Amino acid sequence: MRGLGIDLGTTNTVVGTLEDGIVLNEPSFMLVRNKDPHRALAIGKEARRLIGRTPTGIRQVRPMRDGVIVDLELARAFLAAVIEQAAPRRWYGRRRKAVISAPAGATPLERRALLEVGHEAGLRKVGLIPEPVAGALGCGVNPLEPRTHLILNIGGGTSEVTAICFGGVISHRSCPLAGEELTEALHQYLREEHQTIVGELTAERAKMGTPDTADGESLVVEGLDAVTGRARLLSLDVGEIVEALRPTTTGIVQTLTACLEDLPPQAISDVMSEGVLVIGGGSMLRGLSQLFEESFGLPVKTAERPLTCVAEGATACLDHPEIVAAFSG
Repeated sequence: MRGLGIDLGTTNTVVGTLEDGIVLNEPSFMLVRNKDPHRALAIGKEARRLIGRTPTGIRQVRPMRDGVIVDLELARAFLAAVIEQAAPRRWYGRRRKAVISAPAGATPLERRALLEVGHEAGLRKVGLIPEPVAGALGCGVNPLEPRTHLILNIGGGTSEVTAICFGGVISHRSCPLAGEELTEALHQYLREEHQTIVGELTAERAKMGTPDTADGESLVVEGLDAVTGRARLLSLDVGEIVEALRPTTTGIVQTLTACLEDLPPQAISDVMSEGVLVIGGGSMLRGLSQLFEESFGLPVKTAERPLTCVAEGATACLDHPEIVAAFSG
């Protein structure tokens, strides 16, 4: 194994290798004991299942927020557990290299924190690549070619739109409205309009259940009646869920379309022919591509593998260090 490509996301962490492709795809959650908060008891799906039901003396933590580290020690413990789970022990002991994705808008301090955590977690050599660049590469786009590509990344904590060309960034805009805010918007809507209180996991499932459900069909949501406190099953039309999320999705679009104003005319010409590439979990929501096309006035293409393309691109960078070097400034 020559190295790891790692997408440390707010919602999910994905790891790939050149030999085996994606080897780990887990929620970015970790369980720790209060007495020993910097050692992972469990990570990923096992830790996420305990949302709302964590035993006394154990707490659930998320070391990443908005795609960047919020606690160095927690992030180190989490990344060490991720590497141990994703890579063979014989590989882990040799302290190999990795390429880790970072938000395009990450500050130098946030980027330095990622490098520090990578080294402390057992990696010998760590390279950083902007998430939109990695996502584009994972979708077959060459970020070094003299042609402008516009990438829209809707992650769990942040939405970003970035224009890249010839190994550099032409324009970049970001906003704090993303997947988590969409989940919270649906949670609030159900409470205010249907007097139903649901858990975070239930709201997440209802939100992400919309792409594969046909128009006119309904989703069943479990929760508590806010008036009586009793268990309740609520049937929601797919169209109602889409409308409940529309104010948040519109806010994302309004913020990100400003990126187009920064582009020179020739770059706009490239984007008009190539279209806008949308990556990240938020791209899977029903009606979002149509909303972006109407707002941008440009064709929109959703990545075939929106949840893993960033890790795939980071992994590909192991064979293309020139891409990491080009975007390291």
